[in-house]
Amino acid sequence: MWVIAMFDLPTDTVAARRAYTRFRKDLIEDGFTMMQFSVYQRHCASIENAEVHVARMGQKLPPAGEVRFLTLTDRQFSRIKVFCGKKRGQSSAAAPQLELF
Repeated sequence: MWVIAMFDLPTDTVAARRAYTRFRKDLIEDGFTMMQFSVYQRHCASIENAEVHVARMGQKLPPAGEVRFLTLTDRQFSRIKVFCGKKRGQSSAAAPQLELF
Protein backbone atom coordinates (compact mmCIF):
# COMPACT_ATOMS: atom_id res chain seq x y z
CA MET A 1 0.00 0.00 0.00
CA TRP A 2 1.02 3.57 -0.59
CA VAL A 3 -0.20 6.55 1.40
CA ILE A 4 -0.24 9.94 -0.31
CA ALA A 5 -0.54 12.99 1.97
CA MET A 6 -1.69 16.19 0.27
CA PHE A 7 -1.90 19.27 2.45
CA ASP A 8 -2.58 23.00 2.44
CA LEU A 9 -1.39 24.86 5.50
CA PRO A 10 -1.30 28.62 5.96
CA THR A 11 2.08 30.34 6.05
CA ASP A 12 0.95 33.94 6.53
CA THR A 13 2.35 34.39 10.06
CA VAL A 14 5.50 33.30 11.85
CA ALA A 15 3.47 30.89 14.02
CA ALA A 16 1.75 29.42 10.94
CA ARG A 17 5.11 28.90 9.20
CA ARG A 18 6.42 27.12 12.30
CA ALA A 19 3.34 24.87 12.37
CA TYR A 20 3.80 24.12 8.65
CA THR A 21 7.47 23.27 9.17
CA ARG A 22 6.67 21.09 12.21
CA PHE A 23 4.01 19.13 10.28
CA ARG A 24 6.37 18.64 7.33
CA LYS A 25 9.12 17.39 9.66
CA ASP A 26 6.62 15.06 11.35
CA LEU A 27 5.77 13.56 7.95
CA ILE A 28 9.45 13.00 7.17
CA GLU A 29 10.12 11.48 10.61
CA ASP A 30 7.19 9.10 10.02
CA GLY A 31 8.82 7.86 6.79
CA PHE A 32 7.13 10.03 4.16
CA THR A 33 9.13 11.41 1.23
CA MET A 34 8.26 14.41 -0.93
CA MET A 35 6.60 13.71 -4.30
CA GLN A 36 6.12 17.41 -5.04
CA PHE A 37 5.42 20.54 -3.01
CA SER A 38 2.87 19.74 -0.27
CA VAL A 39 2.46 16.15 -1.52
CA TYR A 40 4.28 13.37 0.33
CA GLN A 41 4.28 9.59 -0.14
CA ARG A 42 4.97 6.59 2.08
CA HIS A 43 5.04 2.85 1.41
CA CYS A 44 3.23 0.64 3.93
CA ALA A 45 3.17 -3.14 4.23
CA SER A 46 -0.63 -3.39 4.58
CA ILE A 47 -3.83 -1.37 4.76
CA GLU A 48 -3.79 -1.74 8.55
CA ASN A 49 -0.28 -0.28 8.69
CA ALA A 50 -1.34 2.54 6.36
CA GLU A 51 -4.30 3.36 8.63
CA VAL A 52 -1.94 3.63 11.62
CA HIS A 53 0.24 6.18 9.80
CA VAL A 54 -2.78 8.13 8.55
CA ALA A 55 -4.24 8.34 12.06
CA ARG A 56 -0.89 9.37 13.56
CA MET A 57 -0.33 12.14 11.04
CA GLY A 58 -3.95 13.28 11.21
CA GLN A 59 -3.48 13.92 14.92
CA LYS A 60 -0.39 16.06 14.23
CA LEU A 61 -2.14 18.40 11.78
CA PRO A 62 -2.04 22.04 12.93
CA PRO A 63 -5.43 23.59 13.82
CA ALA A 64 -5.43 25.74 10.66
CA GLY A 65 -5.12 23.95 7.36
CA GLU A 66 -6.22 20.79 5.65
CA VAL A 67 -4.67 17.43 4.81
CA ARG A 68 -6.03 14.62 2.66
CA PHE A 69 -4.68 11.09 2.77
CA LEU A 70 -5.08 8.80 -0.21
CA THR A 71 -4.24 5.09 -0.03
CA LEU A 72 -3.28 3.22 -3.18
CA THR A 73 -2.24 -0.34 -3.89
CA ASP A 74 1.18 -0.97 -5.42
CA ARG A 75 -0.49 -1.62 -8.76
CA GLN A 76 -2.47 1.63 -8.67
CA PHE A 77 0.64 3.57 -7.61
CA SER A 78 2.66 2.11 -10.48
CA ARG A 79 0.11 3.53 -12.95
CA ILE A 80 0.80 7.15 -11.96
CA LYS A 81 1.71 9.20 -15.01
CA VAL A 82 4.14 12.11 -14.61
CA PHE A 83 4.33 14.92 -17.14
CA CYS A 84 6.98 17.64 -16.99
CA GLY A 85 6.76 20.98 -18.71
CA LYS A 86 9.49 22.28 -21.00
CA LYS A 87 11.19 24.39 -18.33
CA ARG A 88 11.23 21.73 -15.63
CA GLY A 89 13.96 19.15 -15.20
CA GLN A 90 13.48 15.41 -15.28
CA SER A 91 11.35 13.95 -12.51
CA SER A 92 13.05 11.70 -10.00
CA ALA A 93 12.75 7.95 -10.43
CA ALA A 94 9.84 6.21 -8.74
CA ALA A 95 10.49 4.89 -5.26
CA PRO A 96 11.65 1.27 -5.33
CA GLN A 97 8.98 -1.35 -4.70
CA LEU A 98 9.34 -3.51 -1.63
CA GLU A 99 9.89 -7.21 -2.44
CA LEU A 100 9.42 -9.82 0.25
CA PHE A 101 10.45 -12.93 -1.69
